[in-house]
Amino acid sequence: MNKLQKALKVNALFSGTSGIIMILLNNQIANLFGTTNNTIFLVIGLILVYFSITIWYEIKKQRRLAVLWIIIQDYAWVLGSLILMVFNPFEITLTGNFIIGIIALIVLYMGVNQMNGLNLLSEK
Repeated sequence: MNKLQKALKVNALFSGTSGIIMILLNNQIANLFGTTNNTIFLVIGLILVYFSITIWYEIKKQRRLAVLWIIIQDYAWVLGSLILMVFNPFEITLTGNFIIGIIALIVLYMGVNQMNGLNLLSEK
């Protein structure tokens, strides 16, 4: 397994696990974020599970354009997280913002690792 495959596998596992947690614990997560609207956590959870499945597919294929799209989505997640934390348009709790920040750092780390793995693969 090359570096790109390992980086994609970590992303797929993290995204899938996060999605399942959001689906199963949407009410508890909504409480942590200071809202009674749990629907958004269900939706994001389902999207994360789907995202994870698409990543698993690319672990074997390693198509450059598809992997770049995964990386772009990771960076978009980080940017969206920063916007939520800075402007706080939904009045998210301090705990919720802390969770968003930690997850954004993890996603950024995965995106950088995937880019490094993709660049190594391109050099061969």
